[in-house]
Amino acid sequence: QVQLVESGGGLVQAGGSLRLSCVASGSIFSIDATGWYRQAPGKQRELVARTTKRGTPNYADSVKGRFTISRDDAKKTVYLQMNSLKAEDTGVYYCNAQVRSGPWDLDVDTWGQGTLVTVAS
Repeated sequence: QVQLVESGGGLVQAGGSLRLSCVASGSIFSIDATGWYRQAPGKQRELVARTTKRGTPNYADSVKGRFTISRDDAKKTVYLQMNSLKAEDTGVYYCNAQVRSGPWDLDVDTWGQGTLVTVAS
């Protein structure tokens, strides 16, 4: 069983910064793509940022230049540094990862429970 646990959410004033973390635990052989998604009240979940082991990160247009995704494979952790936060960044942020539990296993699409980010204007 693989778990993803997010942390770092909270209440911040517009223009401020937060750093989200997502730690993977359990039976993990490798993690390929990993990313952050968010869901604002009344809206569908959307991609915020995504990265793979070897690829260039990609970002939603709305966060380019403000958010940075990074990963520490040794710690099985992915981060989302969020700067210049805006009220429209408010939502529940979910960590996602494609996790393989063994060398012959397929990647499993795995989600965390989410962490709430509230940006006060």
